[in-house]
Amino acid sequence: MNVSRLVKQAQKGNKEALLQLILADQDAYYRLAYKYMGNEQDAMDAMEDMIVTLYEKLDQLQKGESFYSWSKTILVNRCKTLLRHKERYLPWEDERETSFVALNDDNPYRDMESEMDMQVLLSHLNDRQREAIELRFVHDLPYQTIADMAGVPVGTIKSRISQGLQKLKAKIGGDRYENDRGEIKGTQASLEHGTGSVRT
Repeated sequence: MNVSRLVKQAQKGNKEALLQLILADQDAYYRLAYKYMGNEQDAMDAMEDMIVTLYEKLDQLQKGESFYSWSKTILVNRCKTLLRHKERYLPWEDERETSFVALNDDNPYRDMESEMDMQVLLSHLNDRQREAIELRFVHDLPYQTIADMAGVPVGTIKSRISQGLQKLKAKIGGDRYENDRGEIKGTQASLEHGTGSVRT
């Protein structure tokens, strides 16, 4: 699927092209919305709001290849707005569903004996660290997209993830996770050489 070509068609008023783009990643949209909203109906409402916004603002997208990062940022913002309207915006606080089924080679949790243990471990992180780690490793979003969602620099997101992973490592003990493409060093050596200090 040529994302850039479909985006150009959609920007010219081709609704079928936009629909094709959305349907191609609909499961990822739903998982992301459900993570924030906590139930199916609210997740669907957030997705509907996202689609309306995409129709209205698609002409503002400069780079077609950025469509999915851009649209997921819109979705998260819609989720947060809906939650604020319900006066219960408590991101990532009350999660009963484990989202670690689709593990991949970059996921630092895959060597855990029990995936359910991760929910307990994540409770030791602050909300910002937890959100950044889940968006990166569970939803596989790029650092830039997470930064856009949070409204902070990419370096801040990388710092939150690094500090969060160091906290998790301290809880489980030992070198239990892999590096994230070399950007996050999880070895004992790295902790001993100045990256082990954790700030919340």
